[in-house]
Amino acid sequence: MKKFKIYCGGEFIDTSKSLDVINPFENKAFAQTYYASSDDLENAISKAQEVQKEMQNFPSYKRYEALKYISDTLKDRLDYFAEILALESGKPLIYAQGEIMRSVQTFLIAAEESKRLPGEVMSLDWTPAGEGKHGVIRYFPVGLVAGIAPFNFPMNLAVHKLAPAIAAGCPIILKPSTNTPLSTLALAEIIDETDLPKGAVSILPMDRKTGNQLVTDDRFKLLSFTGSPHVGWMMKADAGRKKVVLELGGNAGMIITKTADIKTAVSKAVIGGFAYSGQVCIHAQRLYVAKEIFDEFSKAFVEEVNKLKLGDPMDSDTQISSMIDEANAVRVENWVDEAISDGAKIICGGKREGTYYHPTVLVDTNPKMKVCALEVFGPVVTLEPFGNFDEAIAAVNNSEFGLQAGVFTNDISEMDYAFNNLEVGGVIINDSPIFRVDHMPYGGVKDSGLGREGLKYAIMDMMEARILVR
Repeated sequence: MKKFKIYCGGEFIDTSKSLDVINPFENKAFAQTYYASSDDLENAISKAQEVQKEMQNFPSYKRYEALKYISDTLKDRLDYFAEILALESGKPLIYAQGEIMRSVQTFLIAAEESKRLPGEVMSLDWTPAGEGKHGVIRYFPVGLVAGIAPFNFPMNLAVHKLAPAIAAGCPIILKPSTNTPLSTLALAEIIDETDLPKGAVSILPMDRKTGNQLVTDDRFKLLSFTGSPHVGWMMKADAGRKKVVLELGGNAGMIITKTADIKTAVSKAVIGGFAYSGQVCIHAQRLYVAKEIFDEFSKAFVEEVNKLKLGDPMDSDTQISSMIDEANAVRVENWVDEAISDGAKIICGGKREGTYYHPTVLVDTNPKMKVCALEVFGPVVTLEPFGNFDEAIAAVNNSEFGLQAGVFTNDISEMDYAFNNLEVGGVIINDSPIFRVDHMPYGGVKDSGLGREGLKYAIMDMMEARILVR
């Protein structure tokens, strides 16, 4: 097994506690890394504090050069990183390659944004007291950032914490998921080749007890967490005075109206519902279809779902593979079985084989079922008819979550109504809610989180305004 050292305070180290990384498809260890101890974390914090002023004063052109180098080098090593990502996550290679290319773009966008950090000059003579004075506003790095990344996009969601921190001039300590730590540890090798101060970035797999210091320690000035709502809101409660940004997922709704192009909607719904076995925060989980086209859409949708190729994630033609582990596959199986016992019907799938759960479509569901009310985070889609557009909007809003929603319509008034009335962070017209490009503001309302990612918006969270009056 290949061994990956952890990146602590600008140095690659091993520790006394090893961490086996499991390939979900084969359900066996294929590589090994290490858990960071509390002493390792303390060392990383100390090194970050030592270089904090240097990072603040790091010139824009050097930040740009570092971020651009990471982007270019990551692109050059695309196949290597995609293979690591596919092996550790069970993500089909085609999606793993796409994630690495998104990470390339994320670093490139951060490089561009690093050249246009905000600032302004303000007239203060709007009142007599301000006569003869003006203000100069600059934005300064907030300080040490704690980043906690999930397993489902182990590279790009980590990069959405690393890249804006570098652009803003903040040192950062990242805790990757212990299920999928290798792609970011491999990324550390590229980061180490730049001129960034040693200690500006640390990447430390940690157990929950050690990692909780990222939440509670006041030396961290911002916590950026992507994961479950239960964990995220507990972290916010424990975070003290630091800033907190939470991206917590959802049970995204998708509306298909009678004016929609059915063929396009079906194609987008299949991708939105079943990419990476539905283990995506904006997975199209709840589909609402106009009753006039419900039968036509349902038939075409199921036909396309049944064409999905299951198999080894390392095969280039595999479209859906194993879930992250068998425990999650069993959980999804239990939720579906519970829905069936409460009156739902399976029209596609509904079968588990080890870590696989076959792509599943349910009808005759109700909003209280777990497959509707909670985040399935698996390859399960519910399909229900609606009578009028207001009903569909209300159905999507009948949720504790509000991350993104997709609306298929060619009626401009419906587009406007959806934008004004859907309780979500993003409304995607004529595409699935899974759509995201990495410079757009991304985040949700209600239990879907707090704040926004997207490079410019994350950078702003990592800076604070200061005014000079003279």
